Amino acid sequence: MDKSTTRVVFLDYLRVIAIAMVLIVHASEIFYIGDDGIAISGTDGFWVNLLNSAARSCVPLFVMASGYLLLPVTQSPGVFYTRRLSRILIPFIIWSILYATLPALWGQMQVSDVKHQLLTLTYNFNLSSGHLWFVYMLIGLYLIMPVLSPWLQTTSKRFLQAAIAIWFISTFHHVIKLIVPGMLGECYWNEFHSLYYVSGYVGYLLLAFYFKQHIHWSNAKNLAVGIPLFIAGYALTVFYFNAVMDTAGSLYELEIAWRFCTPNIVMMTAGLFLIIKCINRESRLIRLLSKYSYGIYLCHIFFLGACYQMIIKPLELETPEAIMLTGLLTFALSAILVGILSLLPKNKYLIG
Repeated sequence: MDKSTTRVVFLDYLRVIAIAMVLIVHASEIFYIGDDGIAISGTDGFWVNLLNSAARSCVPLFVMASGYLLLPVTQSPGVFYTRRLSRILIPFIIWSILYATLPALWGQMQVSDVKHQLLTLTYNFNLSSGHLWFVYMLIGLYLIMPVLSPWLQTTSKRFLQAAIAIWFISTFHHVIKLIVPGMLGECYWNEFHSLYYVSGYVGYLLLAFYFKQHIHWSNAKNLAVGIPLFIAGYALTVFYFNAVMDTAGSLYELEIAWRFCTPNIVMMTAGLFLIIKCINRESRLIRLLSKYSYGIYLCHIFFLGACYQMIIKPLELETPEAIMLTGLLTFALSAILVGILSLLPKNKYLIG
């Protein structure tokens, strides 16, 4: 959990909402990802679309929380890197090793698989811990924050707006590539097109900083802007997924609308951030769950599949109930585990 001198109450709610959304996204994958790729029926597809699309702001919200709290970085780069990276790296390494080894205890993998997965960890995540891609991305953002900070401390509001506008234009890249395979200098010997350097998750850092520095609206105005913005982004997401659901030949094509750096998800994220920003009532439970959010993220995959296979599936529930209950139960069990781990000495090395 990020610390600040003055507690930003709404960020506690934001983290809890974001981690709950992550679990909904992962629970819904049970209903459209099969062993050989896409495995989605009409009924499942309808509910997967509605629920998963609503939750796609999860990762960008986490990024914006970091940007809102940490930018501009005022510490020396050495101090910042030591504090921030050590806080996420050690738990990340421990849980990566656990995902690569523990499934062998209950027969999900052979010894040879364990060796292969441990070797893979030297350069990337394993499929069994695919959700940890987020940590690699977060490490990259931490590395760039001290580089951005001197500029953020001196730049004008208009220049910052221009930078965010250029970044927003870059979010159309995923869709444009489907129509025009190469653009703006992109080709097989150069993947770094013109907008490459102003694209990606760094834009959410800039957006969060802009909101902190320049958006001081009343709750009424936050809601008046945030709600329509979220609804518009959500409608575009649902529409696009529905349009390609029956024709997509791969998960890549199916999930284009769900990519985190796309214009529709930017709209949803900005809108939801403004909505959550209206919350200013402290809650001990929310504060505790916010503190546990990174630990919940690290460990929840251990519970997700088991919750569905052993508890939810036998109940033969309808798709939306099954997705929501799987996510809720996974959240509860993960939070309980993280709460137990928090009682141990040096628990920050396990749960951040």
